[in-house]
Formats: sequence, structure tokens, C-alpha cells
Amino acid sequence: MIQAIDRAARVLTSLQGARHLGIAELAAALELPPSTVHGIVKSLQSHGLVAKEPHGNRYMLGPALLKLSNVYLDTLDVRARALRWTAELARRSRFATRLGVELFDEVIIIHHDPRPDGTEQMPETGLSIPAHASALGKVLLAYNAELAQTVLGSGSGAARQLRALTGDTLTSPRELEQQFGQIRERGLADELDEAVLGEASVAAPIADRSGTVVAALSVVLPSSDWPADDAVRNALRETARNISRELGATRWPN
Repeated sequence: MIQAIDRAARVLTSLQGARHLGIAELAAALELPPSTVHGIVKSLQSHGLVAKEPHGNRYMLGPALLKLSNVYLDTLDVRARALRWTAELARRSRFATRLGVELFDEVIIIHHDPRPDGTEQMPETGLSIPAHASALGKVLLAYNAELAQTVLGSGSGAARQLRALTGDTLTSPRELEQQFGQIRERGLADELDEAVLGEASVAAPIADRSGTVVAALSVVLPSSDWPADDAVRNALRETARNISRELGATRWPN
């Protein structure tokens, strides 16, 4: 591993989630001398990857990352092939849809269709959600043993507890792993108030030509509308199958 790149990546990771940090705070988080961190931050700033507060001494993620993220999204075949299908799913279900892929121990939303009711809604493309606290993540965990190992740790009986986002977040690796068989059997994963209070979702897997699950698709609805009815679940399954066929899958991995 190249040390300079590793340290720069750690600075960017420390600033994610709209965090604004000063050099001393970054140095403490990274366990590096402030002079070293200052040099890294200034290099990142010169490339637009980090920006300084207009009237302060703290730093935040820079605008160049937005351009890079858009380039990344444009290279994803699954996103390009899914766009028309996810828009139609939002229209049929009357709820928002999310398309997500694995990002370390999280799920990054690579496309978001808002509820088609004309209300103002925050764009979610580019946001990330802990895998264990989302229906999207549960699908990816159920079909990817390596990701499950990363998120859950060694052995489902481990004492490790997962991070709680709400009082309803499932934090036991063993209890989460017990859901995987049913997710694979049904081809669907559910989540109710586990990531955000007042929000629920149901997700399905998307596979490529090799049969590997490469993404997950979800319908997002208010908790007050839970559970999702059969029409919504069937439309979700159908859409996930159609996107998988677009990617060359010969059968849907339920």
C-alpha cells in the first residue's frame, strides 16, 4: 500500500458525511502529526478534493469529488440499464425507488427516483447507508459471503455489535444472518425504521450475466404505509428480473 495515497484517502473518509474538521481534529483522528496532515490537506485542496470554509479554519470535501462521482456513476452498466425500469417502478408503485451497490461495509445509492407525487424531495444519489440497516444492504449481504464477513465479522456468534442508527436497527450479527436464508428464498429483504425513523423499504437482487448479484433495487415507503402490499412487491420482483435480463442474466437469483 502506498502510504501517501492511503493517508489522503483517510483524510477524505474522515470528512465524509458533511463533516467540517480542522487540522488538529484530523490529526487526532488519523493519529498523525498536524504538520503531516496539513501538507496532505493542502495537496488535496489544490486539486479541489478538499475545500476550506470561507470564513473559518476547518475543511470539508471539495467540489472535484462531485465530478469524479458523476464519472463513476456514468461507468456503471447496471445504472445505465436500470434507469427506465426504476422510473417505471416508481410510477407503478407510487413510491420512491433506490438502486444501490456495495461500497465497503455500506451501500451507495447510484440512482434515486423520487415519489411521483410532485412533492419536493431531497436527491439521494451518492448517499450511503450502512449495509446492515437497509433492505438494499441485506440483499447484498445475503448473496455475498465476502461482504457479510466484512460487515458481520468472523462467525455469526461473535460478540461484536453493529452500529445502531435508530432504536429499531438490528445490531446483532447472528440475528441479521438468520434472515439471509429467507431473503434468498423470497428474493426480497425488508427494513422498517432501521435506518431512518418513519421510513421503510423492501429490496430485491439484480444479477449480471455470470449470475452474480451486483446491485439491489428497493421501493421506499413511509412506515405508516407498511407493510408493502403484494402489488408493490410483485412489481419490484418483476423490475429486478427485467434489469437482470438487461445485464445478461439467464435467471433471477431468488
